Amino acid sequence: MPMNDPARPGALDLRPLSARSVVLSLLLGTHPPELPVRELVRLVEEFGVGGSTLRAALSRMVAAGDLRRTDTGYRLSDRLLQRQRRQDEAVRPRTRAWDGDWEMVVITATGRGPAERAELRTRLTGLRLAELREGVWLRPANLTRALPGDLDRVAEHCTARPGRPAPELAADLWPLDAWAVTARTLLAHIARTPGPADRLTAYAAVVRHLLADPVLPPALLPADWPGADLRAAYTAYQDELVGEVHARVRGA
Repeated sequence: MPMNDPARPGALDLRPLSARSVVLSLLLGTHPPELPVRELVRLVEEFGVGGSTLRAALSRMVAAGDLRRTDTGYRLSDRLLQRQRRQDEAVRPRTRAWDGDWEMVVITATGRGPAERAELRTRLTGLRLAELREGVWLRPANLTRALPGDLDRVAEHCTARPGRPAPELAADLWPLDAWAVTARTLLAHIARTPGPADRLTAYAAVVRHLLADPVLPPALLPADWPGADLRAAYTAYQDELVGEVHARVRGA
């Protein structure tokens, strides 16, 4: 069953900006992910977030464990540092030449409740695996990442060479044409979106879409795959945003 199947190809997931989402977007794109309070206030003003709204949001984010207060400002919590790493990998995935092998993860644990099963499915999808049938997950072995060690408690991991033609199998596992349509729609949308707040909203949708890219070997992708173009567009925006952040911090 294909994973990450959108309800309507080309439909954009443009979520309204909140003070929290603006702060997280700025910090997730900054390395190291920490900003002084004064510069954070100035930066969020460009996205329509006032000082009192920001202060309330920062207080809630610290209480929720999203941020840590430092001597001079705010920093992402350890939990959100993991999200930053996933985002970085989505924008710049680490791949290797593909030799035809597939990673296969077979779930062996039994007696898990619905919440545990849902959490495991989310983890495996985040690892860019797709479910071939109940309890059997796979993908081409072209990523340089290792699977988390704690998966050994619930699953067996091996390499395999399925008998079906690889392009046919990939097309069944992932909604590649739908992903490409949405990516092209995003590229067209960001090209005609000038305002800072609207651009941040659009590029947040770009990141979410890149997280759903299976990052397949080129031989398994449809023609004119827009993944590289979408990553290049986001990288250019991130460089622009980070440059502005650093310029403000240096000029403080």
